[in-house]
Amino acid sequence: MSAREEILGRVRSALASADRTEAPVPRGYRSAQPDGDVVELFAERLVDYRAELTRCTEDEVPSVLASAVRDASPVLVPDGFPWEVPGGAADTGQSAAELDRVGAVVTLAAVAIATTGTIVLDHGPGQGRRAVSLVPDRHVCVLRAEQIVPGVPQAVAALSPDRPQTWISGPSATSDIELSRVEGVHGPRTLHVLLVTSGATR
Repeated sequence: MSAREEILGRVRSALASADRTEAPVPRGYRSAQPDGDVVELFAERLVDYRAELTRCTEDEVPSVLASAVRDASPVLVPDGFPWEVPGGAADTGQSAAELDRVGAVVTLAAVAIATTGTIVLDHGPGQGRRAVSLVPDRHVCVLRAEQIVPGVPQAVAALSPDRPQTWISGPSATSDIELSRVEGVHGPRTLHVLLVTSGATR
């Protein structure tokens, strides 16, 4: 008997006597809820990613929005965006090169995730096509507090698998081997989230 045959024989013998009962895999993480307020957790994680955050009420959105884009021109406004935007220009299917000359884009979001500080666009009304949230240098996103869910499983459950999705965790950034961080490489250099709440802002 060769050494190879002897080794394989021992493996077969061990496998034959092994307990093949499948152990249950705990799936509690799917329903685990983060401690504390999900809105505050989202805000904390978002800022950790170096995104800008402005809290406002529904009535304050127009003025806060105008301030967020005041130094950008032009400002791309997707079809279905519900607020007037100073200097706003419609999306007419501009090429990537044309979008690169856009100062900012304003969008809505489909959902946001507290534990990761992520906003998700499914490119419905007010969100535009994927390119408009990836090419311009500044992305201003209006998000309602009630759109924030605790974790990724809840976000996935709320999203349609039939729609395109863009998951955004802070401004686009990368680091080289010496950990020198560069922002704006694969997407917007600046992400500014306007968090719309029903109560007083602070």
